[in-house]
Amino acid sequence: MELKEEVKSSKFENVFQQALVNIFFTYHWSNQNVKEALSPYNITQQQFNVLRILRGQHPNPCTINLLKSRIIDKLSDVSRIVERLVQKGYIQKNVNALDKRALDIVISKKGLALLQKLDKEIDFSAFIRPNLSEQEAEQLNFLLDKYRG
Repeated sequence: MELKEEVKSSKFENVFQQALVNIFFTYHWSNQNVKEALSPYNITQQQFNVLRILRGQHPNPCTINLLKSRIIDKLSDVSRIVERLVQKGYIQKNVNALDKRALDIVISKKGLALLQKLDKEIDFSAFIRPNLSEQEAEQLNFLLDKYRG
């Protein structure tokens, strides 16, 4: 469905405004799809993002600052997300041996098992694949990268 139909607006100031509204609209549409896919597993998108970062670092520990620099949603309260994941048993925090003020954060076996399960049960590319060819997806990635400068 075209954006004009989705937002029930037939007029934009110009094509650039329409493109920006389309990006916002598509972001929220995509966000909702991912949120619904993760809901049965009782984790948020931000928690999922942190777990994936930690899996990428595994077996090496990660710091809060590294997580902050790599998380997609830069407005997230990473410390709070880490605490929730510790409570759920998906990650572990340990005091850094060299710097007692720093924390080493690692994904637990339970966290790795959850991500393995999610990898098998949720195909996030399925949100895009039915509507875009591989070439179109590459073009979209190119244009979004170009847009961000």
